[in-house]
Amino acid sequence: MPAGASAAPDAPVYMGLPHERFLRPRFWVALVLGVPVIVLAMGEMIAPEFFHRFDPKVLAWVQLVLTTPIFFWAGAPLNRRWWLSLRNRDTNMFTLIVTGTGAAYLASIAAVLFGEHFPAALRTEHGVPLYFEAVAFITAVVLLGQILEQRAHARTDAAIRALMDLAPKIAHRLDANGHETDVPLAVVEAEDRLRVRPGEHVPVDGALLEGGTEINESMLTGEPVPVPKRPGDKVSAGTLNTTGSFVMRAERVGQHTLLAQIVRLVEEAQNSEAPIARLADRVSAWFTPAVIVIAGITFATWFWFGPEPALTHALLNAMAVLIIACPCALGLATPVSLITGIGRGAQVGVLIKDAAALERLAHADTLLIDKTGTLTAGMPRVVRIMPAAGFSEENLLALAAAAEAPSEHPLARAIVAAAGARGLTASPAMNFAAEAGVGVQATIEGKLVKVGRAAAAGAANAAETVVSVTVDGAAAGTLALADTIKATTPAAVRELQRLGLRVVMVTGDREETAKAVASELGLNGYHAAVTPARKQELVREHRARGESVVFAGDGLNDAPALAAADVGIAMGTGTDIAMHSAGIVLVKGDLTAMVRAVHLSRATLRNIKQNLFWAFAYNLAGLPLAAGVLYPFTGWLLNPMVAAVAMSLSSITVVSNALRLRHAAV
Repeated sequence: MPAGASAAPDAPVYMGLPHERFLRPRFWVALVLGVPVIVLAMGEMIAPEFFHRFDPKVLAWVQLVLTTPIFFWAGAPLNRRWWLSLRNRDTNMFTLIVTGTGAAYLASIAAVLFGEHFPAALRTEHGVPLYFEAVAFITAVVLLGQILEQRAHARTDAAIRALMDLAPKIAHRLDANGHETDVPLAVVEAEDRLRVRPGEHVPVDGALLEGGTEINESMLTGEPVPVPKRPGDKVSAGTLNTTGSFVMRAERVGQHTLLAQIVRLVEEAQNSEAPIARLADRVSAWFTPAVIVIAGITFATWFWFGPEPALTHALLNAMAVLIIACPCALGLATPVSLITGIGRGAQVGVLIKDAAALERLAHADTLLIDKTGTLTAGMPRVVRIMPAAGFSEENLLALAAAAEAPSEHPLARAIVAAAGARGLTASPAMNFAAEAGVGVQATIEGKLVKVGRAAAAGAANAAETVVSVTVDGAAAGTLALADTIKATTPAAVRELQRLGLRVVMVTGDREETAKAVASELGLNGYHAAVTPARKQELVREHRARGESVVFAGDGLNDAPALAAADVGIAMGTGTDIAMHSAGIVLVKGDLTAMVRAVHLSRATLRNIKQNLFWAFAYNLAGLPLAAGVLYPFTGWLLNPMVAAVAMSLSSITVVSNALRLRHAAV
């Protein structure tokens, strides 16, 4: 394509079809024109007295006029895909769908124009039956299914954009004299000195030269507690500077930063993921050629050995074969089940972004799950208060909360929240000061109160963080904080294991913490101190062993693994990038919804299989009749009305069965 040229508006973007923006108006035209076609076709059954007032020929011509733009304009992308499948000898779902709708459309036109010349055996008291409503209905539903599927796959671009937005657009560069200049991030080079202020994202990978701070690295580790940094310590692009201002030396810039590597991991996972083997295409691979061969044999047999008018009998019976094989199951049953299942999921807090994820989840046997924000609450809270002699729990907590009130540190927020929950108040803090990695101090009612990290000796287990409180230099006590396990997690883990899933925790937290959480929950295993790249590697390692892997997480650091897994499940309380990368989102962010998702996926897949059985049972039973196999023995030919009834019954059966999912117990 020449430079500056853009793709044609109807250029294929997915499954050989153009963008959903191009498909949407065609779907609405098919829907608006198709509804009256269906009403006219079913008029004899809905209100026979009313429709008897009209000339059947007029009604037939109205259906023809309304259906023609549906078939040729609304269905143009499907027709083009059909032609390509024939030209490339690659039969698929579209081959079967358009072959069926095309046969129905041509047979209906023949009935409108030459119905009086049809053999008596192929006519009813109302004339030769029409199939325009099948053309309209199937075209509209297939377009809707493709639009929904394209929206699910559009999450890839959104995920990449969300990741790239973490890097600031400009950097504060210092020259040799210390003068600061704002420059575009693209011109920053290795060895440049950069200043990063509180509340800003780190622009590139590098090392601290001057100052001290605490960096929120949750995008890398998933852990909510910021990490103290001193001169010489490494910092990564995209992480958040929470407190102090510092000067850093740029080391890795542009496409070499850790953030850029994460972006590439997500891109590679999305692009390399093998598309799900589509049931429709698997069936089409043998069913479409078989139907065409049967239709050809039917035509040849009736043309050479059939009664007069031989050509008419040959054409109509071959057409009947194609019509009776019209793929209601592939064109209707599967998307209707998926759409109904998606709607049912939304009712119970399970948002299905990728319909194929439902099928994959039903077969999953391994659940790799992030700890922070997924198994646990994702934020620390005070779990124990240990006052020294002369202090009560309330007094100790009130003093600590008063000193921490001006701070934005997650531990400080947890202490303040704990005091608020007990209804404790204290005098405002005076002379507040904070030192990154050490703690805070303030004057409270004339006393110097210091709050800072203590030795881990006071922790009841490895998952706790202990802070000490001193008043005028004397120990006042300690507070233990921890990211606690969600109340719903233990029961949900047990139910997931009962459903046959191995539950393995994958976390960026330290070994001791991971071991404590895994032991408390009775997990099947755990991986600790895991980086975003390693999380994705673990997903691939489990898949290489033949396991069907679900990955559940809520952080940016989980995005590569979510994209690489057979099914990615994000917590609705997590980051946007996690939700963009996942195929399923749990609105309330707890594992109870994941249990519902597993039940829903299995119910939906079971429903699809039932639909396929019933739809093809109707079609396969009618094929011998359509071909005229019984004619030499009984004189029976498949009346086109019977073909229409079979098509209608198969549609009614599978749609009714799919609608049962609205009340499925999940």
